[in-house]
Amino acid sequence: MPRALAWRGTAALLAAFLTAVSASAASLKVEPMTVPEWKAVYGEVKARDTVPARARIGGTLEQLKLTEGDTVSEGDVIGTVRDDKLDYQIAAYEAQLKGLNASLENARSELERGENLNQRGVMSNQQLDTLRTQVDVVVNNIASVNANMEVVRQQLREGDILAPASGRVLQVPVVEGSVILPGETVATIGSGGFFLRLAIPARHANLLEEGASIEISRPGAEGEATGKLVKLYPELDNNRVIADVEVDGLKTGYVNQRFLVRVPIGEREAFFVPENAVTTRHGLDFVTVALGGGETREKTVMTGGNANINGQTMTEILTGLSPGDEVIVP
Repeated sequence: MPRALAWRGTAALLAAFLTAVSASAASLKVEPMTVPEWKAVYGEVKARDTVPARARIGGTLEQLKLTEGDTVSEGDVIGTVRDDKLDYQIAAYEAQLKGLNASLENARSELERGENLNQRGVMSNQQLDTLRTQVDVVVNNIASVNANMEVVRQQLREGDILAPASGRVLQVPVVEGSVILPGETVATIGSGGFFLRLAIPARHANLLEEGASIEISRPGAEGEATGKLVKLYPELDNNRVIADVEVDGLKTGYVNQRFLVRVPIGEREAFFVPENAVTTRHGLDFVTVALGGGETREKTVMTGGNANINGQTMTEILTGLSPGDEVIVP
């Protein structure tokens, strides 16, 4: 075949290929976009309220019904404290009551005889009043002993350790058989839900706003999640701003578990192109730009990270493009 005919055939094939590419490609005018500036920090899973379950009396921890990780409801009996001295006190009061009841029976009998003698004029009214007073004294002594015994019985009932709130058991620092004092912590319960607590350098304090959207990277196949900055604490801790982030569906397998969090601390302008508009050859990134009149040219660019914008994966262009460039997108 003559060389001229071969070149004509190659040119025809190339023209057909370019026509097909033009039909399946589109152009995108590059303009700067305002995007948030992110600060990467670590957030720890915390319980909103950490409530200690305390013993109300001192004694020996006779029974413990929970362990770390259990879920409890407010008012549940989670343990029992036993103090043997209380049983001895009740036995002493019961013995006093037996003696006082016998004295009361005797005093009433003396009063009944005194009333008979007074009716016959043998006993004076003053002596009769003395007998009545003796009966009243014994009755009041019985009431006093009953009240004291009820106090001890209430102490026995307070041996039951109650869960102060509904939630999850975080710590149980004691074991069955331990001797504990009144007010000593038997368990620590996390209640009120769980959230992420952040510690952000104080230099970014003026750039933080409550209600801002937060991006959270979860380990494994869970991917990313979003949360909301709900509270900024006014007191700095070690020159860091303490902030709380609410996350829907936050798993609470481990309290104090750490997640990588991105916090918006400002805004900046950047160029973005669709991910498939960037091609990589020999370690360099290229973007095809339309020059007008059907001509195109590849520009070498430096790319940044990817971002999801309006449901499409976009690649940030750090250098190589100018505002108004027409980028060819396959």
